[in-house]
Amino acid sequence: MRKFTTIACLAMLAACLAGGPVLAEPKPQRPNILWITSEDNGPFLGCYGDEFAKTPNLDNLAAEGILYKNAVANAPVCAPARSTILTGLYASSMGTHHMRSYNRVPEKIRFYPEYLRQAGYFCSNHRKTDYNIKDVPKDIWNTAKKAYRSRRPGQPFFCIFNLGVSHESSLHEVDPVVPEYLEEDFQLPPYHPDTPEIRSNWVNYYKIITELDAQIGKILSDLEKAGLADDTIVFYYADHGGILTRSKRFLYDSGVRVPMIVRFPEKYQHLAPSKPGTTTDRLVSFVDLAPTLLSLAGVKIPDRMQGEAFLGPQTAPPREYVYMFRGRMDERYDMMRGVRDKRYKYIRNYLPHRIWGQHLNYLWRMPATRSWQKAYEEGKCNEAQSAFWETKPTEELFDLKADPWEVNNLVDSPKHKEILSRMRAANRAHLLKTRDAGFLPEGEMIARAGKDTIYEMVRDENRYPLQRLMAAAELAGSREPKAVDKLIGLMEDEDAGVRYWAATGCAALGKKSSAAADSLTALLDDPSPNVRIAAAEALCTIGRTADALPVLEKLLDHPSMPVALHAINTLENIGESARPVLDAMKEAAETGEKKKANYITRAATHAVSRLEEE
Repeated sequence: MRKFTTIACLAMLAACLAGGPVLAEPKPQRPNILWITSEDNGPFLGCYGDEFAKTPNLDNLAAEGILYKNAVANAPVCAPARSTILTGLYASSMGTHHMRSYNRVPEKIRFYPEYLRQAGYFCSNHRKTDYNIKDVPKDIWNTAKKAYRSRRPGQPFFCIFNLGVSHESSLHEVDPVVPEYLEEDFQLPPYHPDTPEIRSNWVNYYKIITELDAQIGKILSDLEKAGLADDTIVFYYADHGGILTRSKRFLYDSGVRVPMIVRFPEKYQHLAPSKPGTTTDRLVSFVDLAPTLLSLAGVKIPDRMQGEAFLGPQTAPPREYVYMFRGRMDERYDMMRGVRDKRYKYIRNYLPHRIWGQHLNYLWRMPATRSWQKAYEEGKCNEAQSAFWETKPTEELFDLKADPWEVNNLVDSPKHKEILSRMRAANRAHLLKTRDAGFLPEGEMIARAGKDTIYEMVRDENRYPLQRLMAAAELAGSREPKAVDKLIGLMEDEDAGVRYWAATGCAALGKKSSAAADSLTALLDDPSPNVRIAAAEALCTIGRTADALPVLEKLLDHPSMPVALHAINTLENIGESARPVLDAMKEAAETGEKKKANYITRAATHAVSRLEEE
């Protein structure tokens, strides 16, 4: 259990026992800090130059503050993003990068509200936690129903208001087509076909952003009425991008670039990087938020934090890069890592044989998603609009200035060869420096950690030989037929993670890996269930289903949810070849429902429905 220090507790006790009438609230010597966060929205605001947006309150906030052009969420979905924010460490370095994974972190990793409270701040968080970390103590926050009004007189506060009006679910229960919205002069992104459902959802989304703006205006007005605006630094940012399909969950700027505005009252202008009403192109990301808070509050930033302060007396030199990661999203596995500078974005797809548009129960509740898939299946999409439904390139490189929607991949451009090499090296160096935990499949990662935390496990080179794992993953994702012999050799490696990537590389190659059939068959008896699954998938792609399907069928009932989910994902990916185990998949769906294992139920139910439709 994390507790206040003795000094902080005695200070609070003394304040409570102090007698006599309070004539006026003393002013705090340190700034109050107010965070206003919204969900699932990119910088679709007037102050960011969006002419379609109607956001007067945020536009006014930007006129009074600093607007960040290059603010980036390290994860394109809420829980891993908040895990990163809470700790000042990349979720991918703690094993909390998969959506709704709730793995433990070591006791030595403290959360930023603890540092603030120890320094005397009253800390309140309203409505949302969702940290993707197991056993986060409730007492990291003060108990408060009235936000900052519940603090002691003169006590500085840190307060969060989380606004959910713009969440993805806001487009679930809507009319698929609104005729009046179709008349709006709105330019769709080039990757979206112009269907009535997509156009309606986009215009509806902008209406929601206007509603969000009104809610933010109310919070700012309340702060003013309370007489606290002159003592409070105000942050506004979104928890990641969104909301239309190909934004949230993906490493494109539509999924990770967020609005961020910081307003400093005159009293604390000395902490501001520039004058009110200015714009900065400084690169900032969520891993930097915790150290920035501590810097503004006058608290020493712990060496363990991986982020860097971008405000206050402990401000670090400007970053050259920001980094992004994506792991499992709900019931679907994928693995992407990315790096961005002010102009270019590099993405490495470690599972390029998985299409971007893997079915997600939650995402498919949006009319735009279903409409886009239908248009693709009917052959009504151009190349840019079709890409989402097809397999991925191993690497992607985009010029964000010339191509802000990221549809023109420059990986094969001779003019950008040097930039590609630089960005690729930056990605690799970051993964090694932060000990990225993503190079083991989720089930193997959890099993290998055992009683330790994943954070501790991945920092033990004997248990987590990261360079070897990365090399195997890069070879597997290359999809080069000439790599088959090397993949066969890696199937005999002592580390299960290397063997997993070797088998996965063969699955990515499909029939081009037929020379590996015997080695893959041997892996069906591997001690690691994730290796067995990867080998079974590869065998199915080359037509050797008779040996592979019994292995996958048996693993549907594995006690580890990530392992069973991996097996279900694989059975759906092999398509018609999985028909002989249809009954077993139906049983898995029913078992998942009984156990309230939602991801198992969703994945198995959809896999069954696809086979029954064919």
